[in-house]
Amino acid sequence: MKNSAFRKLCLGLVAAALLPALAPAQDGKATIAISSIKPTPSLETAVKPDKKLELGRIIESLKSQLIDRINATRKFDVVGRSDLNDILKEQDLGASGNVDAKTAAKAGKLAGATFLLVTTVDDFQDFTETATFEGTSRSATKRVFRLSVVGKLYDSSTGRLIESANLQTGNDAFKNISNDRSYATKDGNLTDDMMVAVARDLAQKIANHFADVIFPVKVLIRRDKEVTLNRGEGGGVAVGEMFNAFALGQELVDPDTKESLGREEVKVGKVRITQVNPKTSIAEILDDTGIDKGAVLRPATQP
Repeated sequence: MKNSAFRKLCLGLVAAALLPALAPAQDGKATIAISSIKPTPSLETAVKPDKKLELGRIIESLKSQLIDRINATRKFDVVGRSDLNDILKEQDLGASGNVDAKTAAKAGKLAGATFLLVTTVDDFQDFTETATFEGTSRSATKRVFRLSVVGKLYDSSTGRLIESANLQTGNDAFKNISNDRSYATKDGNLTDDMMVAVARDLAQKIANHFADVIFPVKVLIRRDKEVTLNRGEGGGVAVGEMFNAFALGQELVDPDTKESLGREEVKVGKVRITQVNPKTSIAEILDDTGIDKGAVLRPATQP
């Protein structure tokens, strides 16, 4: 009896010690683990020696910026364990971004996370092109900049790949960052401040995309011609942005695999963001055929 009681006590203590790591966030947020970000082997080989340092600095900044931007969505609690990357290295995950279900589940559960986000850099270009106009002495130079990543989101309970997306930042965003913040380049390379700004721009895109996959923008309250949304600062909404509104219908099930494909979405209008608060946003209703509480919003293509 004594041995049995002692054994039960030990098991109870072990379970209590593991509980904080395995339990979901207490405030209802989902927990997410973020793997180290590395370039694919082919990209690492292709990058010129004089650009390797620049790429390395951007990736270093991207990792911290990604954690910050995902946290800023207010939809996830970012968790981690020091031995998470060891498991990923065993599968050569850092070099390829390819993960099987077993590895994803093991890594996510080890970190005590509901989801596992794996990000790899698959393209990096930063150079200046010079075009000479034939028959004249004139020439023009153009800065070419591009940074591309592949992000994969896994369900840690099953190891299933939920979403895979290719996201980029490039010339247009680069120019906007440079113009808005008066950053410059030095000897054709990004300055430290510019590296942080570029990494932040891409991290914001990654965070917004995967937050939308799990927690799409929704209408909290409708009052007359205005709606309050469940996204605020850092949540991927900005004043002037337009969204299409959709009412959720019945669940859609694939007849072959029996997999749930989500719920039917019926367009019921369009809104435009007029105010962004710390935790919520206000939008005016532009078109309305039934916008109400619970409607899901998707970014609209602006003319």
